[in-house]
Amino acid sequence: MKALRKSLDALYLISGALAAACLVAILLLIVVQMVARWTGEVFPGAASYAGYAMAGASFLAFANALNRGAHIRVSVLLNALPNGPKRLLDIWCFGLAAAIAWYFTFYAYWFVYWSWKFNEVSQAQDATALWIPQSVMVVGGAILAIALTDNLVNLIVKGEHRLTRDLVDQSFGE
Repeated sequence: MKALRKSLDALYLISGALAAACLVAILLLIVVQMVARWTGEVFPGAASYAGYAMAGASFLAFANALNRGAHIRVSVLLNALPNGPKRLLDIWCFGLAAAIAWYFTFYAYWFVYWSWKFNEVSQAQDATALWIPQSVMVVGGAILAIALTDNLVNLIVKGEHRLTRDLVDQSFGE
């Protein structure tokens, strides 16, 4: 069980690190595009690549952000409830969120599959095969679905979710 816990935590951390790498890639693409303009060169597709990296950063960061308590979670009702109903509402919320995430991942997979099957390419200058950047959406969605299911199971079995909050986040209030 400890090996599974370590593997899941590593998956969430690696996903967050890849999201950070996507943000660095966006920065580098913008800088390269600026330098290209200053020198009179053309970097075709830079804006599209930055967009792909932005989508990758968003989807890959979801699970890590969830477990660090960075998602917006309106807990006014949860804080007002006693422990029993609070736990039931938490289970319902995590269950619904996990179901939606798995549903999204399932249909996103088929979206990518058909993009690959029909050889869809970007209409921009880069002419990238669209299944490549779209597959990051599937991977990020699947990792989020795993994280939500992980928290749901932990809530049912141990009575508490695994979401944490650090003091900086708490200082902004909800």
